[in-house]
Amino acid sequence: MRTASFCLLTILCLALTVAPAMADTLYDNGPYNGTADAWTINFGFSVSDSFTAPSDSQVQGLSLVYWDASASDLLTTMDMQIGSTSFGGGTQTLSGVTNTFLGTNQYGYNLYQADYSFSDIPWSGAGFVTLSNACSTSGCSVSNPIYWDENSGPSTAYDNTLGSIPSESFTLTGTPCECCPRADGSTPDCGPTPEPSSILLFGSGVLGIVGILRRKLGR
Repeated sequence: MRTASFCLLTILCLALTVAPAMADTLYDNGPYNGTADAWTINFGFSVSDSFTAPSDSQVQGLSLVYWDASASDLLTTMDMQIGSTSFGGGTQTLSGVTNTFLGTNQYGYNLYQADYSFSDIPWSGAGFVTLSNACSTSGCSVSNPIYWDENSGPSTAYDNTLGSIPSESFTLTGTPCECCPRADGSTPDCGPTPEPSSILLFGSGVLGIVGILRRKLGR
């Protein structure tokens, strides 16, 4: 039993050196509404919303709320652009979505939260995220529109056919630069972060103490 405990403690100390950083909120356009209106992001329609991210950020995820007339034909992939102007930037097709059912509104539409993660997109300051070509379980060229929920958040928004519209519910997540203010106005803890070597030294010290206790118990 003492040997097993010793091995377990060794593994835990080594795991501290490879603990991954958690994604942070870079920009949040506010809570979803689900009852006001929503804007089509497939069948040739696209919507572009502004955001502001901390300097030297790495954008790694997007969450949005959408309306769907079907309870089974759900969002799968969509095209996303991040650029300095509305409808600008290179196009990336997002996949691997997680759909979370939120409820049904007064119009009979099902509300879902869609969560995507993707490779790092370096970004600093103001920009626009544009969504289009949303596909569902049944495919991309069918008759099931996907509507991006309008929540009238602080973002500036545009529809590619109508121009200026109220903004939509979405959140961008990723890794902000250390000590930069977050999108919600809070400031991250900028205290010193232990280097891997420091953690290893700590772990070695703990293991040394355990070794001494084992020798004493052995006597």
